[in-house]
Amino acid sequence: MQIRIDRTRCRGAGQCVLSAPGLFDQSEEDGMVVVLESTPPPELRDAARRAAALCPNSVIRIVENEGAADGDEGGKNKGRGEGGGPDAER
Repeated sequence: MQIRIDRTRCRGAGQCVLSAPGLFDQSEEDGMVVVLESTPPPELRDAARRAAALCPNSVIRIVENEGAADGDEGGKNKGRGEGGGPDAER
C-alpha cells in the first residue's frame, strides 16, 4: 500500500490527522496535509483507508498493491483523490 496526496486540493480540515495521527499531520505553515508514513505498516492500513474515505476534499489516494509483495508496484489503485469520488476505483 502507498499513500498519495494532492496537496493542491487540501483545505486543512484535519480529518486525516484525527483518523490516522500516525500517518498524517498538518503543516504548521499552512495547515495542509503532511504524510508521515507513505508506506504504512499492516496495522495502520485500515486507518489510512478510513482517512481517505473521510477526507472532504478527496486529497488522499490509496494505492493498493494487491497480489504484490510490499514495495512492489502493481495491483489496483483504489481510493479517493485526483478527481475520484467516494466510490472511485482506479
